[in-house]
Amino acid sequence: MDLYNTNTLIDEQTGNLAFKLSHFEDSCQFCDTNRHNYYSLIWIKKGSGTAQVDFQEHAFTPDTLFAMTPYQPFTLTEDEPLEGVVLHFHPDFFCIHHHHEQVACNGVLFNNIYNPPMLCITDDIRNELEMVLQQMRLEVQKAEMAQYELLVSYLKIFLITTSRAKAKQQPEVLEGLSGEKEPFILQKLKNLIETHYRTKHSAGEYADLLNISPKALAKITKNHFNKTMTNLISERIIIEAKRELYLTNKSVKEIAYDLGYDDEHYFSRFFKNNAEISPTTYRETVGFARATA
Repeated sequence: MDLYNTNTLIDEQTGNLAFKLSHFEDSCQFCDTNRHNYYSLIWIKKGSGTAQVDFQEHAFTPDTLFAMTPYQPFTLTEDEPLEGVVLHFHPDFFCIHHHHEQVACNGVLFNNIYNPPMLCITDDIRNELEMVLQQMRLEVQKAEMAQYELLVSYLKIFLITTSRAKAKQQPEVLEGLSGEKEPFILQKLKNLIETHYRTKHSAGEYADLLNISPKALAKITKNHFNKTMTNLISERIIIEAKRELYLTNKSVKEIAYDLGYDDEHYFSRFFKNNAEISPTTYRETVGFARATA
């Protein structure tokens, strides 16, 4: 079987991409800023370079897997020629929010505002992932009964395996921190953002909750997340806004209010500035209106 084939499924109702698995031998498709309306898993098997994701830069080497969410801007710039596999799937094909309890990839592979959207493919999972990809290729080409169910099963295996791998790799980031106080503050900060992102939108409010100065908090977030507090808060709000736009029929005004914004127009500008797409357009291309069309 030719591993260089592109295997694609199209949604018959919408005519849009549902699932796509392909091999690449250059970085041309990643040179310009990508903003897809589907999830992307990009396994760099050969080559190295720099990825720019959400305007943060990450160096990568062979056997790096990137996990991108819908409309997350990214580019890959190669230092050495790239070769690998890319897997795309639309939220209508498989919704990670609906199936969170089954695959637990949301917040690990995807929608993690604290760690880079990447992991290392190690020897212990490489063969398993290769076998799953091979099964996906065969199933796309068969077009037989229950094709969707089998493909989703294989996709779940892929997501669970890579999520477990990243979960094992993430603690190493905290283990390398110096001192005992900062890791505690980082975890407390994560918990505070998760608890208060709907009502507290300023860095100063979180500095007060942590009983440290805004300047000290800014230094911590810059050193350990390479982001500002405003970035962290905004990204968490956008994740929830996208979830509401995808999963519910709430109006933009209702979603804005639930997230602490009394002015719908201000919220829409905030969303577009951070997601590079308006809430209405996001809903029409990915969200509830699309899912129920």
